[in-house]
Amino acid sequence: MLRLYLDLCCFNRPFDDQSQLKVKLETEAKLAIQERILDGVYELAWSYIMDFENAQNPFPVKMSSIADWKVFACACASENDNVIYFAESLASKGIKSCDALHISCAVEMLCDYFVTTDRKLLNTPVEGITIISPTRFIEDQD
Repeated sequence: MLRLYLDLCCFNRPFDDQSQLKVKLETEAKLAIQERILDGVYELAWSYIMDFENAQNPFPVKMSSIADWKVFACACASENDNVIYFAESLASKGIKSCDALHISCAVEMLCDYFVTTDRKLLNTPVEGITIISPTRFIEDQD
């Protein structure tokens, strides 16, 4: 079974302005992925940095909606030396600290895919994991 890590921008996609076709398609793909997680087709992975970053959300409804998904996670990464070390190596390549921690946690939990809508991350190869958009993931899996 494929293990997925959806980053915070992916979880937030349904709350974005849906007037752009790209955003709408990414939203539909993200919702399809979540439906398949609930159906047991894919595993969801979570992390301490997801909790931390989501807690900074100034919109309580969005924050709660995202936090509710933690109960469906099969694994949750905590901060440890391996996570920090790999995140630091990613940050030295220009990846933002929070993004580097998300990716590092996903790698630590042996996720197959890191699903994101962040264009910069989608164009940054990382050893140990495939970074992919929700729409591309659905296209590749169907």
